[in-house]
Amino acid sequence: MRAQSERDRGPGSAPAGFAGVYERFFADIHRYIAGRLGPDVADDIAADTFVIALRKYGSFDAGRGPVRGWLFGIATNLVAQHQRAEQRRYRALRRAGVGELAGGHEDRVVSWVASEGMRPRLAGALARLSRPERDVLLLVALADLSHEEISQALGIPYGTVGSRLSRARAKVRAALEQEGQIDE
Repeated sequence: MRAQSERDRGPGSAPAGFAGVYERFFADIHRYIAGRLGPDVADDIAADTFVIALRKYGSFDAGRGPVRGWLFGIATNLVAQHQRAEQRRYRALRRAGVGELAGGHEDRVVSWVASEGMRPRLAGALARLSRPERDVLLLVALADLSHEEISQALGIPYGTVGSRLSRARAKVRAALEQEGQIDE
């Protein structure tokens, strides 16, 4: 877990204002969104995240938590709006291990799977999680957020983060064990 720096405590402590927030967190937000929805839409969704953040920047309350968690909350809400695309993507990733896919978007998905090292069975296990469980698991796995940051980002109690993460990990582990991907 990384230590909270002066720059991610909130707008009041960021010397360069919003431009500093953008420079500091854009790559992290982009990487998280690309991991959830794929690189094709990550640019647009990450940009939308910062447009929304800029609009709401004046009302950000640093007392509620660091700006990093707030930004990931905005990004997660935008990802939820694209949930259907995410579900289709996970189903395509699951099928990618079965055989050759048609050209176009599915070829890009297969290339992404190969470059990221994501196994089709893992994608299938992720697709079977509930959205709240998947959000928590992927905020840990892709964004390296702490339980506290996830609590802030999703607006849920700290204890709920732990229980959702535990359930999600157990379900993914069970699915992979069932598929013979990990030793029991």
